[in-house]
Amino acid sequence: MQTPALFGIAFWGFLVLYGVGMYALSPRAVGRAGFFQGHDEAGRPAGTWALGASIFISWIFAKSITNAANLGASYGIVGGLAYATYWLSIPLAGWAILRLRRRYGATGLLPFLIGRHGRLAALAFSLAILVRLFNEVWSNTSVVGGYYGDPGSAGFIGAALLFTAATLFYSLKGGLRSSIYTDVLQTVLFAGFFVAVLMLVLPKHGPAALMGTGDFRLDAGVDLLLVAALQVLSYPFHDPVLTDRGFITDERRMLRAFVWAGLLGFVCILLFSLVGVHARLEGLDGGGNVPAALARAMGPGALFIMTIVMVAAAGSTLDSTFSSLARHAAQELPLLAGRPEPKRAIGLGMGAMAVFALLGNIPMFAGTDILKATTISGTMVIGLAPVFLLAGFTRPGTRAAAWSFHLAFWTGMALGLLLAAGLIPQGWAIGNGKYATLLGVNLYGLLLCTAGYLLPPLLAGRRA
Repeated sequence: MQTPALFGIAFWGFLVLYGVGMYALSPRAVGRAGFFQGHDEAGRPAGTWALGASIFISWIFAKSITNAANLGASYGIVGGLAYATYWLSIPLAGWAILRLRRRYGATGLLPFLIGRHGRLAALAFSLAILVRLFNEVWSNTSVVGGYYGDPGSAGFIGAALLFTAATLFYSLKGGLRSSIYTDVLQTVLFAGFFVAVLMLVLPKHGPAALMGTGDFRLDAGVDLLLVAALQVLSYPFHDPVLTDRGFITDERRMLRAFVWAGLLGFVCILLFSLVGVHARLEGLDGGGNVPAALARAMGPGALFIMTIVMVAAAGSTLDSTFSSLARHAAQELPLLAGRPEPKRAIGLGMGAMAVFALLGNIPMFAGTDILKATTISGTMVIGLAPVFLLAGFTRPGTRAAAWSFHLAFWTGMALGLLLAAGLIPQGWAIGNGKYATLLGVNLYGLLLCTAGYLLPPLLAGRRA
């Protein structure tokens, strides 16, 4: 990437300043309640707006707004609508968590699974969570690196690693408390520069041209829209960045925060997809990263603004990923093993953050497709939909309950792995679009997972 020396200094200077500024502004957590639950110095949980802002900006991933723009370039407004649909996962997750808390007294998804489906089920779920968190590291650092150089270049790798280190340092300082606090700051930063990006690229084309680009046909992006609508039922439950926030404050405040964060996220992703629609109308080839390509075409100033948007979005997700890792390693894994929380839980959590900061960047060097971090992993966990949405059909602690989880969960996992390996029969495809097979696997797979979940209690009832 060729930029004048002054802009080169500004680009790298901003990345350094971002890390230093976030470290200076982020509060230091007070005790375990602050580090793992986000309580402030007075022991109070996060308020509705702070929690909602944290959920919103943590789910406005750098990879997500990149994917939204890429899909807008490929399919017009249909592509943007398809990707924005994933954000309806958030209100659904809020309702499901509210139900689990009120009806079953759940204090977390892992404790709920231990009590209802057994430790083996909780272990399988825990592994899925770790894979999800692993994916969140490389898929967001790769996007930031893309604004500093081509994949594999020194600039790309250097920026990705510098960004990772900066985020890790302030996350170590305050855990979830630091994450929520800086999420509010990142929301403000993101909102201001997000509007600036839209004002740079959208006025050239009227609303009619932008919203009218694309066709509502199965092979023109509607297949992906239907995939997203199906994955909404399961996708949020394997994301501890989201679900951890469902148990740290009172039920009403939690639900309000989840609803407005999801709806606002839907609107923002749809709007950002118009950046891709603009690129499509301009005939610009984005090469897998439409926002970066478009910003480069518009000059260093536009590229700098776009970089700020992406760093803010990626930083909020990465710090939330680190705080979720800390909680999972220090609190939930000991619970899974039947042991009390270790005395040095915070230190253990900080160690988990550092390990994943290193290991989580390995796929970044290989240049993995960031869209696959959503679609493939979303397919693998379709079996979680009946587990959490149909809770109550199984009796806790019974053999039938254990079989219900495993038949649902492992069916989804197997289908996701077969899909990734290209081993799904062509007869499963619905339509002939790019996502025809993905749609078939998710529709038929969801039906199979639901049947697997319901079958054991039905058979146990007949035997009784």
